[in-house]
Amino acid sequence: MSSVKLTELLQPLVEELGYEFVGLEYSGNPKNAVLRIYIDKDPGVDIDDCSRVSREVAALLDVEDPISGNYNLEISSPGLDRPLFTPEQYQQFIGSEVQINLFAPEQGRRKFTGAILGCDQGQVRIEAGGAEFALEFSNIAKARLVPDYDQLIRDHKDKAERAG
Repeated sequence: MSSVKLTELLQPLVEELGYEFVGLEYSGNPKNAVLRIYIDKDPGVDIDDCSRVSREVAALLDVEDPISGNYNLEISSPGLDRPLFTPEQYQQFIGSEVQINLFAPEQGRRKFTGAILGCDQGQVRIEAGGAEFALEFSNIAKARLVPDYDQLIRDHKDKAERAG
């Protein structure tokens, strides 16, 4: 079953449980198939959230049986290097640095790292190395935010000083 069909099946359930359905990855490798679903909520996801969603998703998958053969189900928070799946997610993170891997090369490259400028007309626009690139959304194999660890450390220090 395609990722699109799995998303159509699972997204409503995850959202009904009160979580953001960030997206999913399905690797159909016959020896080690994995269905990984990313969820989020404010102020974050913990192990209990992942367990709750896992139980409900597993029950739905048992009934619907959309995947033939054995596979491992994983429920995860998106983490600091949050994966991006939809045009709306790119819009949400305009200005953030992203690493994008393409299915097929564009302008002789398959990997791009740069700031998200926008997402429209089926393209994601990024600034990388002083140049602007418009990458076809349909050609994006994987995209993840690049965490700004220096900013995270500054935020943590500021929070500790205010609490102290």
